[in-house]
Amino acid sequence: MNTPAHTARSEAAGPDSAGSRAARTLADPDTPFAVVDVHKMRRNIDRLATRADGLGVGLRPHVKTAKSLGVAAFLHHGTPGPVTVSTLAEAEAFADGGYTDITYAVGIDPHKLPRVLALLGRGVTLRILLDSAEQAESVARASREAGLRVPTQIEIDCDGHRGGLKPDAPELIEIGRVLHEMGCLDGVLTHAGESYFAFTAEERRLAARNERDSAVGASERLRAAGLAVATVSVGSTPTAHAAEDLTGVTELRAGNYVFFDLVMAGLGVCRVDDLALSVVVTVIGHRPEYGWLVTDGGWMAMSRDRGTSAQAQDQGYGLVADLDGNLIPDVVMTAASQEHGTLTARDGACLPELPIGTRLRILPNHACATAAQHRGYHVVDSTRSTETAPQIQDFWTRVTGW
Repeated sequence: MNTPAHTARSEAAGPDSAGSRAARTLADPDTPFAVVDVHKMRRNIDRLATRADGLGVGLRPHVKTAKSLGVAAFLHHGTPGPVTVSTLAEAEAFADGGYTDITYAVGIDPHKLPRVLALLGRGVTLRILLDSAEQAESVARASREAGLRVPTQIEIDCDGHRGGLKPDAPELIEIGRVLHEMGCLDGVLTHAGESYFAFTAEERRLAARNERDSAVGASERLRAAGLAVATVSVGSTPTAHAAEDLTGVTELRAGNYVFFDLVMAGLGVCRVDDLALSVVVTVIGHRPEYGWLVTDGGWMAMSRDRGTSAQAQDQGYGLVADLDGNLIPDVVMTAASQEHGTLTARDGACLPELPIGTRLRILPNHACATAAQHRGYHVVDSTRSTETAPQIQDFWTRVTGW
């Protein structure tokens, strides 16, 4: 892989680095392990970057899904650019990797402010998030004592999914003023979490419109009160791909789109063929009396996420493909214990004869949750044909998420 992005952030070391360098195909490393198809990943990245350009907004990818400098290198053409994180450990790791424009998009715990200030002291622009006067007072006090401006965004609740203030909440102006007086008010941020249950294209378009209207409405209230608002930030993977008009918005955030998963495919945001992340497992047992194949990949490899169970097509713990990534029709991972996965055929289908030792790839329900089970990714390129198992091009380590 000779791309500029890869050259900028190639990571050949990992928890089994010696074995990774020696292993040449997906038939070599011990299973289970995570695999990223770099061709599909780049296609997914380019798709949203093109949309953001067309909508006239900046793109601030969320790196919580991959938690990898190797993956992040592809987001901004090999140069560290704006990113979103979900933990301060991620912020610190990406700052160590040269990223200086970071939004920590989880409500701030005042006890974490010393770590925030330490990053600011290193020259990192780290924006934080809050939704209460108590948090705002803590931020103002910490800024005053440290002599550092802590850029802060007010979280807006656009759909009742999680935290934040309603756009018309009376306390919005009070919180904004506390931050403004210390030079800390950066803007507003919202996330349409309920869009993960938007099952039609029209529902996703409406969710994207509501997400925008909520954030822009809150920003207009703050400006009308004489408070400067630089950033109006929106985004989720479903709404980012559905938005038609982002007038008044300055940046778009999303993270799952880099890998995609079966939940996104079930919503219609992507195709199953777009999924860039999979987990390689090995068949270790047969239970014909139950109609089972048993593998060495349980929930420790796939996670317990059952996100497709609420969709029209329940995909169990994941769909099953051969080592080249071709789906095996009607075979699903339907059960998982800690280190065992159970594969069965859908109603009426025949379970294929797969000898013990057969390697398979499982496509996950939730890329973020599955990626979190692994320390890194073996990298393959599905555009490179081979007579053997897919060749491993690289190994990208993951940064800590805690």
